[in-house]
Amino acid sequence: MFTRKPGVIPVPVPRKANRPPHLPLARTQLPHRASNVRSVIGPDLCVMGNLESPGEVQIDGEVQGDVHASRIIVGAEGHITGTLVADEIIIGGGVQGSVRGNRVTFLSGSHIEGDVAHRSLSVEQGAYFEGKSRRVENPTASQ
Repeated sequence: MFTRKPGVIPVPVPRKANRPPHLPLARTQLPHRASNVRSVIGPDLCVMGNLESPGEVQIDGEVQGDVHASRIIVGAEGHITGTLVADEIIIGGGVQGSVRGNRVTFLSGSHIEGDVAHRSLSVEQGAYFEGKSRRVENPTASQ
């Protein structure tokens, strides 16, 4: 499911002495995080699968799957193959797939191939966009 890019050496995590290695960890309910917390996919990480977050997601690595969040930032080295859905989407890297957001921004140097549904679209000089752009009243609604 998760793979690291070549050349990255994993760091071993010490095992707790009071838990035998053959027993699985108990599944616990995570506490609700505030929506102002940013989740980051680092530049050395490749995620194969969908991501969902009630807050902000910053992608500096690679994601092969859909991303749903309140705010999505794709860094200059980030690349996504899939659908992006958020209230605000800022793309500085590469996206292959559809983009659906109320406020969408393509930064200079970004490379987007796919259709965009938006209420507001901003494209900086130097951004590459190949696809259809359509203004819709509620772009984040399920299709």
